[in-house]
Amino acid sequence: MDSKKDIRDISISPTPSQDPSNPPCDGSGEVVAVVDHASEHALCLKFDIRLMPVLAIMYLFNALDKGNLGNAKTDHMDRDLDFESNQYNILLSVFYVPYVLFAPPFAMLAKKYGPNKALPTMMFCFGAFTLLAASCRNWGGMMAVRWFLGMSEAAFFPTVIYYLTTFYRRGELARRLAVFYAASNIANAFSGLLAFGVFQIQGEGLYNWRYLFLIEGGASAFFSVFAWFYLPKSAAEAKFLGKKEKELAFHRIQVDSSSVVNEEFVLKDSLKIFRHPSTYAFLAIEICLGVPLQSVALFLPQIVAALKYSTVKTNLYTVAPNVTGAIVLLVVAFTSDVTKLRFPFIALGFMFTFVGFVIFATTTIPGQIQVAYFSCFMMTWGTSAPSVLLSTWYNNNVAHEGKRVVLTSVGVPLANLMGVVSSNIFLPRDEPKYVPALATTAIFGATGCLIALCLGTFMVLDNGKRNRSEGRNMRARDVPTERLREGPASAEFRWFL
Repeated sequence: MDSKKDIRDISISPTPSQDPSNPPCDGSGEVVAVVDHASEHALCLKFDIRLMPVLAIMYLFNALDKGNLGNAKTDHMDRDLDFESNQYNILLSVFYVPYVLFAPPFAMLAKKYGPNKALPTMMFCFGAFTLLAASCRNWGGMMAVRWFLGMSEAAFFPTVIYYLTTFYRRGELARRLAVFYAASNIANAFSGLLAFGVFQIQGEGLYNWRYLFLIEGGASAFFSVFAWFYLPKSAAEAKFLGKKEKELAFHRIQVDSSSVVNEEFVLKDSLKIFRHPSTYAFLAIEICLGVPLQSVALFLPQIVAALKYSTVKTNLYTVAPNVTGAIVLLVVAFTSDVTKLRFPFIALGFMFTFVGFVIFATTTIPGQIQVAYFSCFMMTWGTSAPSVLLSTWYNNNVAHEGKRVVLTSVGVPLANLMGVVSSNIFLPRDEPKYVPALATTAIFGATGCLIALCLGTFMVLDNGKRNRSEGRNMRARDVPTERLREGPASAEFRWFL
């Protein structure tokens, strides 16, 4: 085959001389999408260099601005603002109400007007509200700021996921999302380091926690201006690609991501995703993921505080668990892409979560302080990988772009809504170990593991049934996504496991 053949001339339908049970594939078993694989690799490298660092930095600031309340509390923000009773827990909870309510409509608007402009706009807004948090004088003011912060961050992660699916194949997505999501772990680690540094400030001016909000909010707003001018609307309009590269980028997504590339958003068609029973299984797993994910994100400083370290050391000792969480996330996501499997690694993450919280709840302090601290590492390992792989899993199984946006914009906020649960189970009366909260979180982890295994088993069995019905052995990667607009209703559909 001539390696210089124009990619528009490539046919991915079997010819009369080809066995229909063995669609044309490259050496790795993938559906033939390109002729020049060196060019495809170079194209992916360009996307990695041009897009991923900027998106990762944006998400790092997103995670910082959302999760800095826990660091501020360790510097007695609640005392300085005269919080009463459980007002701090209410403050954490209120964030998730607008976060869930506004995620679907804002994500749909992002699809309509372009993620390249929607993401910087959201970033500027959540940076601005973090800056305003530094000026709050009482609980009511902080409450208002947290509400609008929840609105501005609502559709950020779903929009990024959709944005990446327009540049990368299904089998390339997990590792890229992992690099992107690792920014969240680094943010949690960096937040601890930044808090450690800021809380060393000596003076009679502002409370140190106000400096924390000023630094993080200002950095977010500043970087959003750069992102506004930098991010391309799509591969077809990316200034850093040549004509042939743009054609190649379009063809890749057409055969291995979307049924129709850059399809116009139609709400009626997109809402049909809720006719698929698998949708509700994915959402159930998101719920089970949300409680441990938010428990770690919001309360890891308080959990570590049970080890009886000082305020400064408590923030510093949250760094290592978050860094190793990012490393485990990257290893698991790369392995998942190589094996083309999602559900076994999601179940493994949930198991880490379950074991980590159980160990911490059952250890005695200070007698088993090393074991208790190690369990904090397992908590971050268990919440990092499933959060990425779950979003990747259901995006891999939905070829219709509109349906993909709707499912992601409901699923991701639903997991974050579980922050309402997390923020109301870590109660002051249960300090310092929060045993009831740890037990509740462990139960959600075990349930998520079970549902993921059940859904994965169903997909394996259903793929086998479809293969027997058609008399040929096919996998998800053997079927071009341009044929899969109707999802499981299509006879050619195969689940991406």
